[in-house]
Amino acid sequence: MSTNRILAFSSSRAGDSAYLATAAPIIKEFLGDKIYKIAFIPFASVDDDAEAYVGMVRTGLTDLPHTIEVVKPVDAKKTIQACDAIMVGGGNTFKLLHDIYQLQLLDVIRDKVNAGSPYIGWSAGSNITGPTIGTTNDMPIVEPKSFNALGLLPFQINPHYNNEKPAGHNGETRDQRLTEFLKMNPGVPIVCLPEGTALRFENGQLLFIGIHEGILLEKAEDEKEVSRKVLGMGEDISFLL
Repeated sequence: MSTNRILAFSSSRAGDSAYLATAAPIIKEFLGDKIYKIAFIPFASVDDDAEAYVGMVRTGLTDLPHTIEVVKPVDAKKTIQACDAIMVGGGNTFKLLHDIYQLQLLDVIRDKVNAGSPYIGWSAGSNITGPTIGTTNDMPIVEPKSFNALGLLPFQINPHYNNEKPAGHNGETRDQRLTEFLKMNPGVPIVCLPEGTALRFENGQLLFIGIHEGILLEKAEDEKEVSRKVLGMGEDISFLL
């Protein structure tokens, strides 16, 4: 894990910003001066037009010098292996993981990242960096072979985090939903990423970055209550590794 380089965004946008506008400068700094050939995995999208999706990504990252190749089912393994970085877009996490299993890409992606290739994801693409997709906000529109994900990070992620409860709403808050997960899976922390935030992992250091504070939810097996810790901007949370 010490050689891994991971950038996991809450989302592709922050507020009313353009697509990847807030992420692009962070991606530029993260990748540095080297020019990468990036394999873009679009499988979280439920639309059939992968080229339209990758077109949005290329436009959003137009100021970056990297080449972005779309990963297609027909030659997915070959494309990923031929590239030296991996980028996974948002959409539906169940659909994303379903397709990854169907195409037998889980180990391909994991091995590539563990060998040092940078990994960049947002939303669903961030969800799959944890042990499972059990803390996604998405609906299970399709059933993957397993909920087990890449396990590149030893904790769960909850993108698009917002714990507000609208007036008159009688459903659970986000914290209540995540508490349910922790009660069934004690000892597995959850890092909650509000819009405009991300996790940056490289050189063995894990940082919480962005324009808002985040939340860390934990429940030890021998404790009844869930602990809730505010994560400050730029905070080192390497203790989770």
